[in-house]
Amino acid sequence: MNDLNKIHPMYQFSLKAFSVVFQKAVLKADPDEALKQRVLNLIDSITSSVFQYTTRGLFECDKLTYTAQLAFQILLMNKEINPTELDFLLRYPVQPGVTSPVDFLSHHSWGGIKSLCAMDEFRNLDRDIEGSAKRWKKFVESECPEKEKFPQEWKNKTSLQRLCMMRALRPDRMTYAVRDFVEEKLGSKYVMGRSVDFAISFEESGAATPMFFILSPGVDPLKDVEKHGRKLGYTFDNRNFHNVSLGQGQEVVAEQTLDLAAREGHWVILQNIHLVAKWLGTLEKKLEQHGDGSHQDFRVFISAEPSSTPEGHIIPQGILENSIKITNEPPLGMHANLHKALDNFNQDTLEMCARENEFKSILFALCYFHAVVAERRKFGPQGWNRSYPFNTGDLTISVNVLYNYLEANSKVPYDDLRYLFGEIMYGGHITDDWDRRLCRTYLEEFIKPEMMEGELYLAPGFPLPGNTDYNGYHQYIDDALPAESPYLYGLHPNAEIGFLTQTSEKLFRTVLEMQPRDGGSGEGSGTSRDEKVKAILDEILEKLPENFNMVELMGKVEERSPYVVVALQECERMNILTQEIKRSLKELSLGLKGELTMTNDMENLQNALYLDQVPESWTKRAYPSMCGLALWFTDLLNRIRELENWTSDFNLPPAVWLAGFFNPQSFLTAIMQSMARRNEWPLDKMSLQCDVTKKNREEFSSPPREGAYVHGLFMEGARWDTQAGVMVDARLKELTPAVPVIFIKAVPVDKQETRNVYQCPVYKTRQRGPTYVWTFNLKTKENPAKWTLAGVALLLQI
Repeated sequence: MNDLNKIHPMYQFSLKAFSVVFQKAVLKADPDEALKQRVLNLIDSITSSVFQYTTRGLFECDKLTYTAQLAFQILLMNKEINPTELDFLLRYPVQPGVTSPVDFLSHHSWGGIKSLCAMDEFRNLDRDIEGSAKRWKKFVESECPEKEKFPQEWKNKTSLQRLCMMRALRPDRMTYAVRDFVEEKLGSKYVMGRSVDFAISFEESGAATPMFFILSPGVDPLKDVEKHGRKLGYTFDNRNFHNVSLGQGQEVVAEQTLDLAAREGHWVILQNIHLVAKWLGTLEKKLEQHGDGSHQDFRVFISAEPSSTPEGHIIPQGILENSIKITNEPPLGMHANLHKALDNFNQDTLEMCARENEFKSILFALCYFHAVVAERRKFGPQGWNRSYPFNTGDLTISVNVLYNYLEANSKVPYDDLRYLFGEIMYGGHITDDWDRRLCRTYLEEFIKPEMMEGELYLAPGFPLPGNTDYNGYHQYIDDALPAESPYLYGLHPNAEIGFLTQTSEKLFRTVLEMQPRDGGSGEGSGTSRDEKVKAILDEILEKLPENFNMVELMGKVEERSPYVVVALQECERMNILTQEIKRSLKELSLGLKGELTMTNDMENLQNALYLDQVPESWTKRAYPSMCGLALWFTDLLNRIRELENWTSDFNLPPAVWLAGFFNPQSFLTAIMQSMARRNEWPLDKMSLQCDVTKKNREEFSSPPREGAYVHGLFMEGARWDTQAGVMVDARLKELTPAVPVIFIKAVPVDKQETRNVYQCPVYKTRQRGPTYVWTFNLKTKENPAKWTLAGVALLLQI
């Protein structure tokens, strides 16, 4: 099982229970039905209650992860699948440096096909794809390839072998493909999403068993408690139903209420207990004390927000272990979100403002805006750099503000309203400047004078509705809202492909980490694990070059120009990283031979090497990267080679690989410094100008007279049209097309081109957020707002 200490404490307990039953079930050659049912119940109880809030996903990703692991282990025990094929599926080793000969597969996919061909069962797969390109293209580009038959004799392969091929051909469809695999092998009950009725969950509660609600953004699970309470006669009016919102000294009130309720058999809701960390120990004792000898009708309902990090987790283990844990998932998709947003109001709301037409139009636009910002988070970093707890309170307060402003002004104050909604109500949650720009842009597109002229489209094919009544608006959503797609959020369809691919990557990574450490079945599997680690370790030590000799390099330098300083700093940082890699690997090598006692750090390193992950002690000294270990190490060697070439004579390379730096900002600053010195310009009055050339790096033989040529950037959310010299819509399935070489030079701020440009953020990785590097102004004929909503950015590595 996965290292339980690294798992979020809120679900550690459930995982431990799961792992015990899980191991019992899978270590039998043929798990009996009773055990299988226990595992199924455990999976359900974990995923339906505590798991789903962490990966708010389209597919109950966590449940699928566990059921997939169960299926793989059962099939391995029964010797129904080949461990080598399973290993390929989970690790997906890619042959580096290969070029795809067909236009419908990326180089990365072709690298996977080439790795697959090394196995006997898949020999000549690459030749067949090339030879029957038309048939394979049709298969790869079909909407649901996991439901289609593979071309030629490949359709006769086993279910697992088909999964292996699908992993290379269509990584974005793997979540669906794995779900079908689990359904085929274990039965449909393992993949059905079942939301349990509150009344059924309530039956299992008792005086000693509180119900613990884990809050999801935009959802109020306590409405179910009030509704069920009314049915059973527990209401505020009957004085047997109490609701205490914690914080601001409410702890004493909560304690008194619990004592009264335990005596008299009342119901108590304790809201937001995560706000009173110091009191939680007292609460744990109180619940324990009232668990015995209280009135049999006494019930406690607790709510808390989940912490985003394990360190921030403060809920005592005792409360969690004794509670029934429940979460209500927010509605999925624009259709459900828009109805849910409108449900916060009624016909009376629509009629309360004298300026009826303006009020209704802006209210509906606000509902759409709320639905968009809440649901956009499913697209990961391309949706929002960071995740924000937007909630229905933001929407209802915004509508109150709208009412007050319309009543007080003769003209609609669009600017004021957008500022209040975007910078205060919703903007109050936002901590990232680029996310703030996104929120502002949505409001500029949705709330403007054109909305009164019937010319405003909230999304392609979805105009703002005219004046109607409350039920009419709900009906309009049902009739007119287009099918769910990234277009509804201003995103390109590729955003969904990227999001689905990352979801499946996460699924396989988690299942790989969950593989039994001793290899499960078969003699000597532990040895083979050590051998594998030893082989990786030896290969890295053999390929890693000597450290840069800093004294020798300093001796070569005639003048410490800004570029030379950057090169020397990069060499120093590379030395720190490579020294740590060599030290830790040599130590582990001695541990594996038995010449040193294995420490925790050595075990973590061994696990990381086995799981194709970059060890933590290396990432601390390295640059941000989302690559697995094999690709990361290839990338590291390329970076060292680039530095060796540059420091051989310290002349600026013809085209500089911007992604190859630990600190790309330092190089971009050096461009400004060297031009400031040459032209005697003040550094704080300068900015960078970026001109995208029509050439690739191989076509440059010398650096420019001023500034630098940089290469190795990729665009996400759009692409660069080399002929037209502007940004244009991305091609379908081309997620991160390369950008030609960019010529960067410094200019005085007042000479900077600001018309017809999109201010494009540059990030080191697809994780975005904290990996921000710089802003490049790129030419566009379209409204820059289009690219802001599409989440367009330049990435240094993909």
